[in-house]
Amino acid sequence: MKKWIVGAFALILSALLPLSVMAAGGNVHLDKANNDLTDQASLQRGAQTFMSYCSGCHSTQYQRYQRVATDLGIPEDLMKENLMFDPNAKIGDLMTNSIPEDAAAKWFGAPPPDLTLVARVRGVDWLYTYLRSFYADPNRPFGVNNITFPNVGMPHVLEGLQGIPEPVYATHTVDGKEHKVVESTRVDKMGELTTKEYDQTVRDLVNFLEYSGDPVKLERHALGWWVMAFLALFTIIVILLKKEYWRDVH
Repeated sequence: MKKWIVGAFALILSALLPLSVMAAGGNVHLDKANNDLTDQASLQRGAQTFMSYCSGCHSTQYQRYQRVATDLGIPEDLMKENLMFDPNAKIGDLMTNSIPEDAAAKWFGAPPPDLTLVARVRGVDWLYTYLRSFYADPNRPFGVNNITFPNVGMPHVLEGLQGIPEPVYATHTVDGKEHKVVESTRVDKMGELTTKEYDQTVRDLVNFLEYSGDPVKLERHALGWWVMAFLALFTIIVILLKKEYWRDVH
């Protein structure tokens, strides 16, 4: 029995370990996103940011415009007018993009991934940190690099909002040798937003991506409490029934 339990535990751990490593993003410190899926205004702002800055390359092809509009409380006419940039798209269509996959692979080295489930794969803290970790690097094809995702192949699409982050270096000694690494960033030339406003914009975007990866999360959690309450009540009834049934036997 002990061997069976140990083997089962090892199997579960081996399955979960790759996910935990991927979500943690290596040894990089991750800032807390502090998302709130009940904040509908934040989700609406996040959807607007995604469609304005991300949807040109990335899709959320497992979501539909109409479902997003309904869930986030966006009237369909406003959805069509402000968040649907494909003139041929219908409100019931999937949220794909029109960028040719072969052309995207040529421009970026690989087709930009679909982001419907990115928050579930990477984790919301990883996304929040990643989008705030770009810095200027003239040696990279798009002139930027990223602390959380070194040698990233993606441009800093939110640079107009944040500004141009500059790297802040630190020196670490490993095996007696000094290594210069990028430890943080600073923004000397601000964009359209202040640092606080930019952080909130990123939080809204990550909030939307978390919703996109699990649209029924709040409903599922609410239902879970009812299920737990039912099981608790059912357990009490079963215990009382058992006592009543066995009373005459003993």
